[in-house]
Amino acid sequence: DEFISSPPRKTVRFGGTLTEILLKYEKGDTTDFELLKHQLSDPDIKDAQIINWLHEFRASVAYLTKELGQLVNILLKLPWLRRSREVVEEYLGFLGNLVSAQTVHLRPCLRMIVAQFVPPRITIREDDVDISDSDDDDENISANFDTCHRALQTVARYVPSTPQFLMPILVEFFPFINKSERTLECYVHNLLRVTVYLPTLRLQILELIIEKLLKLDVSTPQQDIEDAEETANNCASEEKSTEEGLFDMEEDEDRKGNKVVSPNIERMAHPLAERLDILMTILFSYIRDVCHVDGKLDISNTKDLYRDLVSVFDKLILPTHASCHVQYFMFYICSFKLGLAEAFLDHLWKKLQDPNNPSVIRQTAGSYIGSFLARAKFIPVVTVKACLDLLVNWLHKYIDNQDKGANAYCDVALHGPFYSTCQAVFYTLIFRHKQLLDGNLRKGLSYLQSLNFERIVMCQLNPLKICIPSVVNLFAAITRKYQLVFCYTIIERNNRQFIPVVRSGTGGDLVQTCTNPLDSFFPFDPYILKRSKKTIDPMYQFWEELSAEDLEDLKKPIKKGTSEDEDDDFLKGETPQNDGVVEIAPNSYESNTRSPVSSIGSPADCYVPYPL
Repeated sequence: DEFISSPPRKTVRFGGTLTEILLKYEKGDTTDFELLKHQLSDPDIKDAQIINWLHEFRASVAYLTKELGQLVNILLKLPWLRRSREVVEEYLGFLGNLVSAQTVHLRPCLRMIVAQFVPPRITIREDDVDISDSDDDDENISANFDTCHRALQTVARYVPSTPQFLMPILVEFFPFINKSERTLECYVHNLLRVTVYLPTLRLQILELIIEKLLKLDVSTPQQDIEDAEETANNCASEEKSTEEGLFDMEEDEDRKGNKVVSPNIERMAHPLAERLDILMTILFSYIRDVCHVDGKLDISNTKDLYRDLVSVFDKLILPTHASCHVQYFMFYICSFKLGLAEAFLDHLWKKLQDPNNPSVIRQTAGSYIGSFLARAKFIPVVTVKACLDLLVNWLHKYIDNQDKGANAYCDVALHGPFYSTCQAVFYTLIFRHKQLLDGNLRKGLSYLQSLNFERIVMCQLNPLKICIPSVVNLFAAITRKYQLVFCYTIIERNNRQFIPVVRSGTGGDLVQTCTNPLDSFFPFDPYILKRSKKTIDPMYQFWEELSAEDLEDLKKPIKKGTSEDEDDDFLKGETPQNDGVVEIAPNSYESNTRSPVSSIGSPADCYVPYPL
């Protein structure tokens, strides 16, 4: 009785049923068809009208052929996401019927769904001028994204070939890096959600995301980030002191201080670094969530993701020079289980020793090995020793093959992988020598002596001439202290043979430039993005300040040089205030060698002097 007595839903309809309208259109009568398009395009269309139309369209999908693509596009533009639950359910049912009956409309449907992966924009206009254009902070945005993924899953269920059509659309819709942080954050988050229910796309989606992150990373040099942070800190300090000067009231001081500092404590001052920081945080969270089920490491999931990430690493990261942060996704996943770290080292080792690989790839693999062994806290000493054995044995065999031949001379072009491996060994020893000697000094010294560093540094290939001077000097100081090899004679001879390279500086002054013959870098230099560094710092080995005795060892042969590529915290650190430290003279490259605010406890700059 209630149903019979209730009034029908009020809807406005013209032109008969949908089937009649479409049949008339086929016969050339377009009047009702145009009226239908106008009604569907009405911005004030009611929920009840949408539901009625969709119900009819679901029953008439056989008529929605390629020729009616214009009408289908209007249907795909219907504002269905921010409507009632009934509208959403009806629309999802319509999408399923449409793509199963007319696969010709698959691409437009996918494009419509993917376009919803970012927050809508709200534009306020005055006198035909946009005065505001910002992301919509709709509190239902998360629920809308959930609905989009339901729609995508519905389409994929009806059309098994969805993934191959979807991937080019995901690439096309990826926002430009100058879009808002929120837009990039939402899109990347939604891409990663797609990998959960369309696992065949995971590798391609990870490639896409990491490629975009890499572009952000190389567009944001570490020095630029540090300069922006320093400028922001100075401005904040000035603003705070100004406020305290104007309003010198004790009860307000704390409140005002917090007001100045707290809102920006998590934000990066550099806009591209801020975007990169947010996206790296999302990537780390994704890796953690995939690899852990109910808080416990899932070995199978972790191995599968590791294989995909190594594939992306080989394709994108390894050929890219001097990226600062993106490569840390490998550092992070390797921290979950020692077997993964050892597998990654083995992978890099194979790249390094394979003569079929390009020399630059082999050199980069050497840099990664050295930096990973030095910086990863989760790698035990036994693994470090095993890697040093492999690397040093390879160096000795290389010397056996090359030291007496026609190419037995110092040349980076000929022996790049050799020099890169030497630098990896020296760098690892600098960071790990205390652990290698800890517990049983005699046994540790015996092990280091067995590596026969003397033969490596004395060979005709002369690695001390090619490796970064800071690494050479610290290696020389440590090996001298433990009487493993005396490097300073070779260093002084190399200095006498060095021909300085000069260029014209500002104002016509001649400025000495120190070249980095290997063009090497340390991939796991300190991570400086504020949010995502919280994930990395607990497992990261920072440079520890040298003791006064160690610093005394550095006194005689050292004064400051310059190198544009020496970005490591221990290479460019602030001088510790100890009695044994050598005075360092300022030079034109002071800004390039100054330590970032976060690199506390770094050693003195230790450079070979290059006499003019």
